Amino acid sequence: MANIMIQGTTSSAGKSLMCTGLCRIFKQDGYSVYPFKSQNMSSKYYETKEGYKISTAQALQAKAACVGPNPNMNPILLQPTSDKGSKIIINGEEKYQMEAVEYFQFKNSLKDMIKQIYDKIEEQNEIVVIEGAGSPAEINLKENDIVNMGMAKMVDAPVLLVADIDRGGVFASLYGTVMLLEEEERARIKGLIINKFRGDKTLLESGIKMIEDMLSIPVVGTIPYVPLELVDEDTLIDYKKKCNEEEQTEEEMEKELDKLSNIIRENMDMDYIYGIMGLEK
Repeated sequence: MANIMIQGTTSSAGKSLMCTGLCRIFKQDGYSVYPFKSQNMSSKYYETKEGYKISTAQALQAKAACVGPNPNMNPILLQPTSDKGSKIIINGEEKYQMEAVEYFQFKNSLKDMIKQIYDKIEEQNEIVVIEGAGSPAEINLKENDIVNMGMAKMVDAPVLLVADIDRGGVFASLYGTVMLLEEEERARIKGLIINKFRGDKTLLESGIKMIEDMLSIPVVGTIPYVPLELVDEDTLIDYKKKCNEEEQTEEEMEKELDKLSNIIRENMDMDYIYGIMGLEK
């Protein structure tokens, strides 16, 4: 069994779509693959046929992996009800209403549940694709982390760190994120991904070499900015999408998922990624 975790320098850096694309690639390559995000926060949700609520991102990743959406993919879903409070959905069922400070203390009690669910997933699949949340360098929130480096440590996962170049400051965000981590956490980051690039990649070469030298971590992918009709779970989107307003057909979704996997294959070092997971392509 193997795993890989995608973390980001910011929200909307591209974690969800990177995980979605990798789920499809691993499935295409003959592996049984399963998506996982221990905790997600979103006002939107996907309801399974059994009536469980999970993140729309993990539901999409399930489609990419050709498995049915399941609450095990997203054990904790936080649905904001105000600037300070959220509904706490656990294993697909609404359990609590909490203020942020209360939940910050409460979440530590959920670690055993998360690990038990993950272990069950691990036993049944060859690859688990794990998604982080926000940024691992939120130094005010790192205590008792259950979704970024805390999750990576819990399941001993190699991490790829993705940054959005379209918003500017990509090298600063990569460097700053890595340097705000503890030494043990930095060692988990096995590759950097530059996402949403427009233009001639040769213009990036000097910057890529410098950031690799500074951090001693390779840039394993430069992913071009390509519009995709795949549903978003938040409002930090770059363009209006029909799929966010109207339900897609299976055929339309499959076409976009294959488009995404092709883009990642063509612009990511998949041999390297299989290598850090201890698998063969």
